[in-house]
Amino acid sequence: SSGAVPPVDPQILSSAGSAFLTRPSLHHYSASREELLERGAEVYRWMEEGTLSVRIDRTLPLEEAADAHRALESRATMGKILLLNE
Repeated sequence: SSGAVPPVDPQILSSAGSAFLTRPSLHHYSASREELLERGAEVYRWMEEGTLSVRIDRTLPLEEAADAHRALESRATMGKILLLNE
């Protein structure tokens, strides 16, 4: 999903036919900060309207972010983890 990627020999892709290697990031999908904010607002609107349903597994204080990462890494979640800065 993100983070450091171990080295890959791109030559192994040539034997796989038409396979290719890409590593897009968020800026590949929005042309400007304004567009990014508009898209984010649209997602929140979908949530408010009930068009988009988001499963929240648990809510943790920001101080427990390391616990949240461990839960995600171990696949011990069944939805999103919200970190609250209270």
